[in-house]
Amino acid sequence: MKTVTLGRSDLRVTPICLGTMTFGEQVDEPTAHAILNRSLERGVDFIDTAEMYAVPARQETYGATETIIGNWFKANPGARRKLTLATKVAGPSRGMPWVREGLGMTAADIAASCEGSLRRLQTDVIDLYQIHWPERHVPAFGNIHYDPAKEKSQTSIHEQLEALGALVKAGKVRYIGLSNETPYGVHEFVRLAEQHGLPRVATVQNVYCLISRALENGLDETMHRLDVSLLAYSPLGFGLLTGKYDAGGTEGPRAPKGARISSYESVRKQRWGRADALAAARRYNQLARDHGLTPTRMALAFCYTKWQVASTIIGVTSLAQLDENLDAWGTTLPPELLAEIDRIRWEMRDPAA
Repeated sequence: MKTVTLGRSDLRVTPICLGTMTFGEQVDEPTAHAILNRSLERGVDFIDTAEMYAVPARQETYGATETIIGNWFKANPGARRKLTLATKVAGPSRGMPWVREGLGMTAADIAASCEGSLRRLQTDVIDLYQIHWPERHVPAFGNIHYDPAKEKSQTSIHEQLEALGALVKAGKVRYIGLSNETPYGVHEFVRLAEQHGLPRVATVQNVYCLISRALENGLDETMHRLDVSLLAYSPLGFGLLTGKYDAGGTEGPRAPKGARISSYESVRKQRWGRADALAAARRYNQLARDHGLTPTRMALAFCYTKWQVASTIIGVTSLAQLDENLDAWGTTLPPELLAEIDRIRWEMRDPAA
């Protein structure tokens, strides 16, 4: 894998990033360390985490993922300098008072969260520090309509940028990014950074997969024109695009045991639990089989080869899943298959947007 440059930064990373939100919930610490070892051995030099992980978010596992990664760094001297490390500051509470009780995301909140992440990760600097979701009200995590009546913003984008700039100036953060953002948000962060000499966002981490391609409706042009790179998360649609839910569904006696959607009611209540999302995934999965591919390989190849994507974030619970995801690199989907993918999308749209 050739490395790619993130935005206008000097961060060069592999086009596959190891996501870690399962560490501390579905994945215990020894297995997480084995996954981190294998990923590094196979050449992946980019890992992503967040202060609120593990997922599903619970008070008992808040910060657990960062702690596991920090323990791995301690046990593997030299590993930290081989990797680009990304983590995230949580946005407003969203029903998680153990993360933050206030409605906004003040400069003090951002600074305190960064200090906590540095401590848990046992590192002196975060290479890419991202805002996990916008401080202002936006349609995200499965909501698709903006409602100005729900606006409760307490901290301006300018204030957030100043707080992040202070962390960069202090040497605690190298570059900044966004997540679950909109075209307006990306434009405003870039505009204010350029106007006031503050750090420019290098990346946006948003969902992107066969059953959730909404960013192609405007955000991709924004990012292309502003030189902001996409980090695509959930390329397998929380497992829907692996085919494991095709036969037994996402809940009930025939659903796969131990799988993410079937294991957690909170996940089934989100976009990944929608009947339309499963129906569309089944269509794509059968299309892959009809073309001699596994559903996983086709779904990952779709993300790996799209011009919109700088790096694809893969999340796994085992070494076997990690190897399968990495082995899909280099797969090219023929034009006729891509055309069939687009036909399904035209018919079923983005049920997990």
